[in-house]
Amino acid sequence: MNPTAHPVAWEHPPTRRAWSLQLAVNTLALLGWIILWVALLAILVVFLSPGYSIPFVPFLLYGFYRAFLQLFVLPVVFRMRRVLKEYPWRLYSDAPHGLADRADVVGRQYGWFEFPNPSRPEQKLAMVFPRHWGVGWWHRRMAPRAKPELKAQIRVVWFAGDPRFTGVIAAPTSDESTARRFRFLNQQTGAEGGRHSVADWGATAEDIERGRRVGAGSDRL
Repeated sequence: MNPTAHPVAWEHPPTRRAWSLQLAVNTLALLGWIILWVALLAILVVFLSPGYSIPFVPFLLYGFYRAFLQLFVLPVVFRMRRVLKEYPWRLYSDAPHGLADRADVVGRQYGWFEFPNPSRPEQKLAMVFPRHWGVGWWHRRMAPRAKPELKAQIRVVWFAGDPRFTGVIAAPTSDESTARRFRFLNQQTGAEGGRHSVADWGATAEDIERGRRVGAGSDRL
């Protein structure tokens, strides 16, 4: 089943299943960290003497941190669905990427990929992982010294979105039938005195409206 044959990525059935699996994993992770934190607290209060409080504090703090983090991850997963419902998949082979910070990017960045500007295919636009959450899998494969078998897993990447705004990147499964490891990429390229306007990259009114529907930053529209 060709993922690029559909008008939007969400109409590709394996994509819907993969997104549902990612949602389920993140939901279970939230519940799991909450249960673990409550269990540790109960063990400390009910079964152990106060002298064990200090050794337990790091575990309690880490459990609370992970549960707190998951509260922010779940809304991101649902925002990914908005992008998948708006844009089709595009498959890119050997897309330029790297881990070193780019001087032309404003704000935090945790690795970048380059994709063609839809209006000017000869122009490549850098998009970055805006958060560190869950990008370790990607980093291990993007590293310059990564083993060839790891690099091969992202030789082809799936992208749904508009490089002038935002988008969702994914890696294919081994049989290339569906996507996995969905992550957001944002457009944060800077310009003198601020950020580039999407109008500088040939975005039409329809392009801009589409970007608004998926929650692209208003400072760029």
